[in-house]
Amino acid sequence: MSWGRGPRSWTSCPPSSRCSSSPSAARYTFTRRGRSPRFRSAVNPLAKLVEAALFASARPLTVDELLTLDPSAGATAVRAALAELRDAFATGDHGVELIEIAQGWQFLTRREYAEAIDRAQFALRPRRLSPAALETLAIIAYRQPVGRIEVDEIRGVDSGAVIEKLSERGLVEIVTRGEGLGRPLLYGTTPQFLEILGLKDLDELPRLEELSVALRPPAPAELE
Repeated sequence: MSWGRGPRSWTSCPPSSRCSSSPSAARYTFTRRGRSPRFRSAVNPLAKLVEAALFASARPLTVDELLTLDPSAGATAVRAALAELRDAFATGDHGVELIEIAQGWQFLTRREYAEAIDRAQFALRPRRLSPAALETLAIIAYRQPVGRIEVDEIRGVDSGAVIEKLSERGLVEIVTRGEGLGRPLLYGTTPQFLEILGLKDLDELPRLEELSVALRPPAPAELE
């Protein structure tokens, strides 16, 4: 998909299907004469394992999740592998890049290719959100943790059903309980919300007027 941090599209495939081989995280170096290219691997075995896991995953993976690939490696080694992969894919030799997003890591198409991929509609799009859902989601995003009653007061209508739908879509979740009477449930956004917007964390939330635009996927291309 191509929302959030500029036009982007996910490169992952669903876990139920086999993925094609991931792009090689390797680079060319040149001999002293500057003519004959010599192929040199840019990654160590752990980085290759991490690359394979990220490519096969349909969502961003955290360091803790990647650590399960080889618990003996340690979190520091996993972070080093991620940094090595990020640097290897940062050159213009690849159509994808490794991005820290939604509290995890994921391969995304490079910005310069996302528009063409988006136009061809290769990427799966989530269903559109209704105006009521967009309004409710924006309130929760900027006021979280927030209770349903506060959301109702801001919107002027009951928001229970809308919040339930957003929860079913994986965009909001119960994060804690309030300190008031009855300790009401308080809601916040999910990592999937960050993933959709292409954000690393909530500190990168766009301005309020930009959020509704970012959450509306483009209209399907019309057939001529």
